[in-house]
Amino acid sequence: MELTPQLIASLIDGKVEGDGNVRLTGFAKIEEAAPGYVTFIANPKYSHYIYETEASAVLVSDDFVTERPVSPVLIRVKDPYVALADLMNAMESTRPKPQGIEQPCFIAEGVVVPDDAYIGAFAYIGKGVHLGKGVKVYPQSYIGENVTIGDGSVIRAGVRIYQDCVIGKGCIIHSGAVIGADGFGFAPRPDGTYEKIPQIGNVVIDDDVEIGANTTVDRATFGSTRIGKGTKLDNLIQVAHNVEIGTGNVFAAQVGVAGSTKIGDFNQVGGQVGFAGHIHVGNMNQFGAQSGIPNNVGDGNRLIGYPAVGLRQFAKTQVYLKRLGELFKNTK
Repeated sequence: MELTPQLIASLIDGKVEGDGNVRLTGFAKIEEAAPGYVTFIANPKYSHYIYETEASAVLVSDDFVTERPVSPVLIRVKDPYVALADLMNAMESTRPKPQGIEQPCFIAEGVVVPDDAYIGAFAYIGKGVHLGKGVKVYPQSYIGENVTIGDGSVIRAGVRIYQDCVIGKGCIIHSGAVIGADGFGFAPRPDGTYEKIPQIGNVVIDDDVEIGANTTVDRATFGSTRIGKGTKLDNLIQVAHNVEIGTGNVFAAQVGVAGSTKIGDFNQVGGQVGFAGHIHVGNMNQFGAQSGIPNNVGDGNRLIGYPAVGLRQFAKTQVYLKRLGELFKNTK
């Protein structure tokens, strides 16, 4: 698709300032963009680049004010970041999608593959699997017995989905993810060894969930480990057995959630945050990177540190820590 500022504005409900017919060939960060590229400014700290960039067009907010003339065409929108996402999704939708069944692959007898689905080479589809319309299973993926995958979901190359798990509609599971491996359950014996506890539950992933590369979601001991609608998990995340994560959460990379913890809706979790097991976390919380959450958390908190405390308390503590050396000297 050949882009122009005017065409972009029509796709994302924007207004053009400048030549609306400039030919655009791709996307780039504002500090790296060359002529022909479109970029954006969503964070005010990047505003100075508008006077330096070689980009041909820049998405800016409706209230963005220039201090002097700029060379790129401006496309004004309500929210540049959201507009960029909408634009890139529109571009992505024009790319041809794979369809059909590649060989060699294994599809168990009785499994119905919809006409618009895709099964990549060396994929394994077990007995009793149900595939929704438009499902894409990329090469070398394993779909275990009795798994259900909803309409339009995408299973990227090398994903492993164990038996009895349920994947909703419109989900994306990235390469290397493992859904439904055994939870970490072992009973200590008197002689110091451990007896494995069979994990006979499953994993249920609701609609529009995205799971990053090499993330693991363990099956429940019994019942279900659950990931709620619209939740987004980054790469390298561990979700343990019988965890329940609600709607609309976002987890950055390397988060760990221990067994049987319940997390509510619309929480924002920074990288490397660790949740202890058997705790309850409410809704609309924000957790700073590397925080440790050992206890229950209510709603609407902004926490950081270990054990996690409020931002103001954390900032005060950091000031005191920096002055410890001086305080020790003064007490001698």
